[in-house]
Amino acid sequence: MKSFSFSVLFLLFSFYIHAQETSPFNTGFEETLPSKIMGQERKVWIHIPNSNGGNKIKDKGHYPVIYLLDGSENFNTVVSITEHMSESSLCPPMIVVGILPSNRVSDLTIGTDKELPGIVGKGEKFMSFIEKELIPYIDATYPTTTYKTFIGHSLGGLTVMNTFLHQPDLFNSYVSLDGSLWWDNQKIVKEAKTILPDQNYKGKTLFMAMANRMERGVDTLSVRKDTSGATALIRSNLELIKDLSKNKKNQLHFKYKYYEDDNHPSVRLIGEYDALRFIFDFYKLKIYESELSNPDFKLDSLLVSHYKNVSEKMGYNIKPDESQINNLGYKMMGTKQFAKAETLFKLNITNNPNSGNCYDSIGDFYLETKDKTKAIENFKKALTLKAIPETKEKLQKLLAEEKK
Repeated sequence: MKSFSFSVLFLLFSFYIHAQETSPFNTGFEETLPSKIMGQERKVWIHIPNSNGGNKIKDKGHYPVIYLLDGSENFNTVVSITEHMSESSLCPPMIVVGILPSNRVSDLTIGTDKELPGIVGKGEKFMSFIEKELIPYIDATYPTTTYKTFIGHSLGGLTVMNTFLHQPDLFNSYVSLDGSLWWDNQKIVKEAKTILPDQNYKGKTLFMAMANRMERGVDTLSVRKDTSGATALIRSNLELIKDLSKNKKNQLHFKYKYYEDDNHPSVRLIGEYDALRFIFDFYKLKIYESELSNPDFKLDSLLVSHYKNVSEKMGYNIKPDESQINNLGYKMMGTKQFAKAETLFKLNITNNPNSGNCYDSIGDFYLETKDKTKAIENFKKALTLKAIPETKEKLQKLLAEEKK
């Protein structure tokens, strides 16, 4: 058992030490919160979506929030993933809050473990800080929505699973990456056996990732028979996954993935990406070219139906992205499907009544369809909302033609 203790201590402390040497980041900014619950100041790193220009002003937009444990290790990767996915319309733009560790093992565990004598987990107090101080502060200070995701790796994964089982309503989505579920003789795994059958997880999502730390020739079936400390982490995850998979009536949106070619540190990046793809698997709008080219296809009906579903999943009203609808409108105009184009441009104005660009676009539509009066009307309206040089030029040209 000595070898187990050494390997566990290495996993618990080695990347925390590395985190203290991390170079300053440039994807967000740091804030320090005085915590009465923890009796200390706690630091967090915060990223506001690039689509909002990093602006904290609430009337610029509202965003779901990812709360990320071990922020000093995971912040930059999660920010990069969310920015890439939102640019690709795979998820909404999101605020990322990276919680920096103080006493990592104490924060992320509850109780004690016989392999680590002298360490007493204060995870309940840490989660109370997140629930009663951090989340209210973020909601009061930044342009947030009600949708929240909780991500943790290793001991952070243990904290995520503890929260999922004991405070399921605190977050909408939970991500455990190679969680240290062996802690305290697999206490969380044992608790799950009594909690899961009676719990309803409607509207909740859970993603679990497991790395490969097994010996050559051992797989996820044969490892279950092992009793050594070296396989305690993966066996604990497999046992919990088995119980989660049995309880199909609890309406949980659940997925797990075993990464055969990744180890404990490397599983973080790929696991974070796969988790967010799974959580927001409903978000991407799917339109086929055959539908776009079909004059009888009700494109506006598809958009309304899709965003109604997205709104139901997210728990608040979400409208189509302005640029997305604008691009579709121009595409329909380019293929001479004018009725569709007009419907899309008008939908964009309804959803974005203060956007000068939306009025400029429908002005282009009326210019294309030879309705100069409406084109002039909408170009004028666009300029009352925003000074757009191109719009001004088009308007001046139309007005000059009218004088001839």
